[in-house]
Amino acid sequence: MYGYLMKLRAETLRDLGAALSPFNAFLFLQGLETLSLRMERHVSNALAVAAFLQAHDLASNVTYPGLPGSLYRPLVEKYLPRGAGAVFSFDCAGGRTGGQDLIRGVTLWSHLANVGDAKSLIIHPASTTHRQLSNDELRAAGVGPGTVRLSVGTESVEDLMWDLEQGFARVAATAGEKVATA
Repeated sequence: MYGYLMKLRAETLRDLGAALSPFNAFLFLQGLETLSLRMERHVSNALAVAAFLQAHDLASNVTYPGLPGSLYRPLVEKYLPRGAGAVFSFDCAGGRTGGQDLIRGVTLWSHLANVGDAKSLIIHPASTTHRQLSNDELRAAGVGPGTVRLSVGTESVEDLMWDLEQGFARVAATAGEKVATA
């Protein structure tokens, strides 16, 4: 029993620390005090990006619950009156290659797996976080070959949409190359 308690204590101290340092406490409080302002920006940016994607020819199945046509919109209105958050996914035309090309074509979005950052993040789950799954397992998990996950940050929404358009231009160019070589 003593060994187990020492292991718990050592791992807790190593992983969490005994207490926040004064500077880390200051940073934590600064973040907490500005959270409501940042979340307003995250939510408004996410809604604008989702609407942009919903209208885009190379995007489909936009899963943002804050969109007016979403099946989950009534739940958002009931439980999330200030907005549906900033993380959602969509399917990129071109399947796996299209999703990967979109990621390669953006520069402002960071290609990272985490979510909820102040900066905008983008990832193609089928080739990264879920790459070990078979096609059947991907489908069961709700991940298509062209599914792209976004975590929309606080940057200028016009810049975010412009950057996505650059990525879609790469998707269209690659699709055109495949048609020309076929």
